[in-house]
Order: sequence, then C-alpha cells, then structure tokens
Amino acid sequence: MSKRAVLEVIALDVEDAVAARAGGADRLELVADMAADGLTPAAATVEKIRAAVDLPVRVMVRLADGFAAGDVERLVRAAREMRAAGAQEFVLGFLDADGCVDLAAVERVVGELDGCRWTFHRAIDRAADRDALRKRLDGLPGLDTYLTAGAAEGVDAGLPTLLAEAGRRGEPGYGPQLLVGGGLRLEHVPQLLAAGIDGFHIGGAARPRGWDGPVSAEAVAAWRDALDG
Repeated sequence: MSKRAVLEVIALDVEDAVAARAGGADRLELVADMAADGLTPAAATVEKIRAAVDLPVRVMVRLADGFAAGDVERLVRAAREMRAAGAQEFVLGFLDADGCVDLAAVERVVGELDGCRWTFHRAIDRAADRDALRKRLDGLPGLDTYLTAGAAEGVDAGLPTLLAEAGRRGEPGYGPQLLVGGGLRLEHVPQLLAAGIDGFHIGGAARPRGWDGPVSAEAVAAWRDALDG
C-alpha cells in the first residue's frame, strides 16, 4: 500500500485549526500576520490550538518580513517561548545578503530546539544556490522537510526543479521530505504524486474568501480527496 501524502494547512487561529482537522489535514503550520508572509504567533495561540486539535503543529520562527535573520537572540527567545507554550515542531530559514544560507543563525535557533523536528521554509526558493544550501544544512538535528515551490515565482515556474529534486532523494542534502507549497493548485497534484512527492502545503487554497476569511473544511477535504486519489 502506498504511503499517504501529507497535507499541511496554514492556520492562524483555533477556528482554522479545527476546520483543517475536519477537512482531513495531517499537520498545521501555525503563523501570524500573513501580510508579512507568516511570522511567529503568540504563545497563547499555540496553547489554544494544541488544546483544540490533536494534529502536529509546526510553529513559525520568524520575526520580520523577508529572509534575513535579524536579531538572532530575539529569534532564540521566540523559539524558547514557543517551546514553553508546548510547540514541538517548527518552521524556519534564514539567508544572508548574498542569498546563501545563514548557517550561524540557523544553527543558533536549531540549538534551542533541542532535537525537535523542523522545516526549512521557502527561503530556499530565494537562495543563490539551492543545492549548496541543502548540502550545508545536511545533517542538522531535526531537519526533516523543505517547504518549496521550486522557484520564487511559485510552482508553475518551479515544477521542473521540484521534479528534478524528487529524483535526487537519498543523495546528500536530499533526504528531507519535499513539501510543495507556493502557488500550488489541484491541477499540479497528479504530476507531483507521480514523481513520488508526498508532501503538500496549502494556505490561500484552503480559504475561499481569501486571507480575510477562515479555513474551509470543505476546501481542505477537496485537497485530501485529490491526494488520496
């Protein structure tokens, strides 16, 4: 029997989390402020969502728009606060001014996570060299996922890269799961599944009324059905 594909849904609050769970989501990415493409949420939100649903929740560690780390000590304190609120999985990713991974910042935050599983997010789609980024991060404790569209412009532009990277699974730097998100549409799903990609991430696609409206359980269920065939 084939492995069930992971469906991760962006949640902003408890209402989103409950709807995503009802629709068949496997995991949540918890963020605040989507106008800034997702920042670290309030600790109280983490606590409420963990009490409301039994899904794994990956919590964003990001304090400002863009992919620069900024004040690393503030990031470390944010990670510490999220852990104290019950967070057990995380999302992060930082680049330097040259588009290379900011390894010092990543390692500093990951050190605070103490082995928790985490996703390197779409900063990879802005990297000067994706392959070099993957190889520099290879072996970091807890890194099990790359959230990527394959290109900064989204899945339409990044599809060839996604398919190529799926074909490199098992090579150094290519062990973590590919979690595809960023302009992802249902029509992309068959080709991605056929390539062996088994991680899918949706945000706006789960919200028929846009980011001003909540996650729709029905919209999530349509994705669940598409992934399950």
